[in-house]
Amino acid sequence: MTLLRQARRAAQRFGIDVNRFPECSFEYRVVQLLLRSGIDVVLDVGANRGQYGAMLRRFGYQGRIVSFEPVHGPLAVLMRRASPDPLWTVLPYALGDERAAVTVNVAGNGAASSSVLPMLPRHADACPESRYVDRQGAEQHRLDALWQQVASPGDKVFLKLDVQGYEEAVLRGAGDRLHDCAGLQMEVSCVPLYKDGLLLGKALELVQHGYGLTLMALVPGFTDPRTGQMLQCDAVFLRDKLLRAT
Repeated sequence: MTLLRQARRAAQRFGIDVNRFPECSFEYRVVQLLLRSGIDVVLDVGANRGQYGAMLRRFGYQGRIVSFEPVHGPLAVLMRRASPDPLWTVLPYALGDERAAVTVNVAGNGAASSSVLPMLPRHADACPESRYVDRQGAEQHRLDALWQQVASPGDKVFLKLDVQGYEEAVLRGAGDRLHDCAGLQMEVSCVPLYKDGLLLGKALELVQHGYGLTLMALVPGFTDPRTGQMLQCDAVFLRDKLLRAT
């Protein structure tokens, strides 16, 4: 037995898995897709504490990042994280299909499962710590109204959504600018987790046929620990012509 296999088996006794790094990481593979597509700007909507932006930097993306996060606690951490990086901008907004004042339901798991939408029992039962513990007001904007502020003509823009069921409203608010996006990544639910939330089947239909993007990867996400069923995943889309083979 190799040293790696011995270490992996030992770690698994504590519920931890060990893999070769970084090629076995789903996140690494996503960043490789962005790099090969020549992405200039990543719009990180629902950025929480900036985990996605930090992951992009860790795996070699050096372009601009614009993060959107309306919830106060994560926003403060995000701003501290982004402040040393001159190419990382933070905007304290929610995005949706109209400019409005909205109420965000704040989840107890570090606000990671926060949403404008009500959470359904299926989500709360699978992850009790994600139950809502607070409500906060937020300023909501349409992405198409902010586009000139966050992207320049000729930019290859990659839109990343982590908005817990509210994806369809954000896409509507992007309007025709979605046809200017070189790619899209969004966390979507495999089963209903938020009231009226976008589900995986409809998301695939909408993005591939409505916006002309091609599915490139599915990244496993939130799984029910009681059954092993995957409840959410990230779908990654790009325009075929942009992906450069190596």
